[in-house]
Amino acid sequence: MDVRVEGQVVDVPAGVEVAAALQKALSGKKFKAVVAARALADGPDDASSSGALLDLSASLPEGCSELVPVYADSPEGLRMIRHSTAHVMAAAVKRLFPTAKVTIGPAIDNGFYYDFDVERPFSSEDFPAIEAEMQKIAAAREPFSREVLSKAEAVARFKAMGETYKIELIEGIEADTVSLYTCGDFTDLCRGPHVPHTGFAKASKLMSVAGAYWRGDEKNPMLSRLYGTAFADEKALAAYLKQLEEAKRRDHRKLGRELSLFTFQEDVAPGMVFWLPKGMLVRAILEDFWRKEHLKRGYDMVQGPQLLRVETWQRSGHYDHYRENMYFTRIEDDAYGIKPMNCIAHMLIYKNELRSYRDLPQRYFELGVVHRHEKSGVLHGLLRVRQFTQDDAHILCAPEQLENEILDVIHLIRDLMHLFGFQYKVAVSTRPESSIGTDEAWELATSALIQAVEKAGLPYEINAGDGAFYGPKIDVRLLDCIGREWQCSTIQVDFTLPERFDLTYVGQDGERHRPVMVHRAIMGSLERFIGVLIEQFAGALPTWLAPEQARLLTVTEGGDATVERMRGELQALGIRVTADTRNEKLGFKVREAQLAKTPYILVVGEKEVQADGVNVRLRSGENLGLKSIADVAALIRADAEEPFKQGGMRYSFA
Repeated sequence: MDVRVEGQVVDVPAGVEVAAALQKALSGKKFKAVVAARALADGPDDASSSGALLDLSASLPEGCSELVPVYADSPEGLRMIRHSTAHVMAAAVKRLFPTAKVTIGPAIDNGFYYDFDVERPFSSEDFPAIEAEMQKIAAAREPFSREVLSKAEAVARFKAMGETYKIELIEGIEADTVSLYTCGDFTDLCRGPHVPHTGFAKASKLMSVAGAYWRGDEKNPMLSRLYGTAFADEKALAAYLKQLEEAKRRDHRKLGRELSLFTFQEDVAPGMVFWLPKGMLVRAILEDFWRKEHLKRGYDMVQGPQLLRVETWQRSGHYDHYRENMYFTRIEDDAYGIKPMNCIAHMLIYKNELRSYRDLPQRYFELGVVHRHEKSGVLHGLLRVRQFTQDDAHILCAPEQLENEILDVIHLIRDLMHLFGFQYKVAVSTRPESSIGTDEAWELATSALIQAVEKAGLPYEINAGDGAFYGPKIDVRLLDCIGREWQCSTIQVDFTLPERFDLTYVGQDGERHRPVMVHRAIMGSLERFIGVLIEQFAGALPTWLAPEQARLLTVTEGGDATVERMRGELQALGIRVTADTRNEKLGFKVREAQLAKTPYILVVGEKEVQADGVNVRLRSGENLGLKSIADVAALIRADAEEPFKQGGMRYSFA
């Protein structure tokens, strides 16, 4: 039979192993990097046309016309390596702790875990021994072999092993047969597929340990969960571990404490931020810039209430599709929903008066405080909170204006990413299973988004089924300086809510027409965006955004009066400056200013007093020498304005 492999057609016997078919088409080096393959068929009625992943040891399915190799360093290949490494870890644990009972061990983002029922919970002190045993198993390059048994046979096998959790899993499977995978002396219940041998688990490391209830039910036994990670090679693993160390150094929660930007008080308001003076100043600067930018781009400022009657949320569909994320309260005899988003209020503002086609588009912008119920286990500093401020805007326009409005939002996203030096990825998220609106409306909205993205020249992928319940969306994920992705901007096209709230405008023909609504957030949550910025810049925020742009330091008490005068002069010139006149050694004060990430450190000693100037040091350690106060102010102002000189944004620091 003829089978295509990466554009090459090879003739192989029917039923041959997948590995043998691939070897006929791939070079030795490429074949060694293959961990599995996907079998495709030209005929839609063929069972193999589903494109299921196959072990390399599997027989070529009947009707297979193409084999797509899965390489170790691909996302799919990495997931297989991590799943297989979970088996290797379980095998190592069983060798070292024979009485341990195994449960489940899936691959997860960036790694894997396995839950064990053990006499005592694991600790990090167990890691060296487990990792050493894992390396022995990897070095042995033991093959993963698959067998299919009846459920009764599988139950008997695991009963003989004393693996009661596996028996419970098997009994919950509806199929008549189950598959088992064996590597060395360890057998596990698993659908597969797996990598060809345990050698692919060599680049692995245990990361942490935690407790987990069996099947997530607190009535069940508490298990000991081992987390690990694995990569295609040692180089990729080392790069990942280095990235983790860098991420720890940049952790916004740690830097937020050190720089006195914000705090959390979980006993008072879990998942809600207490902004300290410096952090609030950063936020105020960012908000001021963002409001001015929106005014320049034709947006109107609005603000809606925090509470709306429950009937309003029922009308919008949020009550049916989003209420598990909302908070509710009662006032007298009425039920209210605390807003998780601003779109309803903006539509009601639009309805405040009759609109003409000449009034469109209407662009409403609000830095709106919203509340969303997040489970305590997922709260994470500024990145995942229950109360946050969304840079929310809603554009109501005629259908023929839609594409240009989407493009304008894309341009705003592009300019913001450029300002902070972010690269970004774009995805178009389509209709989810739980949604409102007609098929026609969804098709129109999705087409509008795709056409705008393509017209903007942006590469994109389709994120099937991940749209909002009322419309499809463009999701923008920014990439920070160490390669992590963060969900940021979103653009959503909505034909449905304007229908539900009976929004209209009078067209040129004098008739009533329905506008289209674009929901959009650029920064998303201000809290989240500030958290990302702190990590992007490791706390050393750009000069224009730094809460303290300069710090004056005295060498001796003789400079106190001069420093106080200079501080006033710099403040009058619009510079955010503080003074450190403590009776401490200069080196100590310089070090503290550097740890505070202050961009400009201005030293005033006897020579500087006589010259009526300051010695300028940067937070990087570079020394710029003696400069006058006027020159320092000009230098700081130029540094602050530099990020705005390129791209579409301009900002006045007056």
